[in-house]
Amino acid sequence: MTTLSQLLNGHRSIRAFRPDPIDAELINSVCADAIAGGSSSGNLNSVSIIVTKDEARKERLYELHFKQDMVRQAPLVLTFCADWFRTREWLASRGARDNFNNLIGYHVAAFDAMIVAQNVCLGFEAHGLGICYMGTTLHSMGEIADFLELPETCVPVTTIVVGVPAEDPPKRDRLPLNAFIHHETYAPPNSAELDAIYRERDVAGLKRYTSNPHLKALAEEHGIENLAQFYTSKVKYDPDVFAVDSEKLRAVLERKRFIP
Repeated sequence: MTTLSQLLNGHRSIRAFRPDPIDAELINSVCADAIAGGSSSGNLNSVSIIVTKDEARKERLYELHFKQDMVRQAPLVLTFCADWFRTREWLASRGARDNFNNLIGYHVAAFDAMIVAQNVCLGFEAHGLGICYMGTTLHSMGEIADFLELPETCVPVTTIVVGVPAEDPPKRDRLPLNAFIHHETYAPPNSAELDAIYRERDVAGLKRYTSNPHLKALAEEHGIENLAQFYTSKVKYDPDVFAVDSEKLRAVLERKRFIP
């Protein structure tokens, strides 16, 4: 039996899938276990999961997720939503005061949804399936919410694709443990410590990206000399795009009644 440590240390993001369908009973079983084992603020269960298997609907999600091929290839797409609509309807039906249509409500539901999402990922990986998180969910939050017909105070916060892997990528590195752990108070790294934390990442990360001829050409075109520059260039996480999409996200939270 795979131990939890083996499962966690064996994680890789899979972006190429075989077309093999995933049994509905397995989907329900994994989701049920994930919900049962996921901490929930107040046990209010402010999460909903939208299951997408229909090819035509996946095609639209493919467009909304910036045309990443893995959305087309994977037989299953799961969208995890921060959802207070159901709870607020229950409150109203019992004559209780309304709540959770506020910024704290959004954060609580978003974090609960992420806990369930990670449990779901572990569940599928324990059955030998591959998964990949779709960060594009936040950049297309409004469009995805409309496509999935999400009601007030219900928004998508993350998406995963699931399927039988059609690739065997190497395990990605992580920063050393001392980069994450702080004792009692936050300890900002000094210059030498920062260099030590990122020394291997600076070399291996840039090598991985520039081993792709297309990305290497883009890096040269934009005068990128190191990994840090790559990450905030127009090739990767463009700050100008993030500024625009952050405003779009704020507008969605306003439209969905999470912020005034």
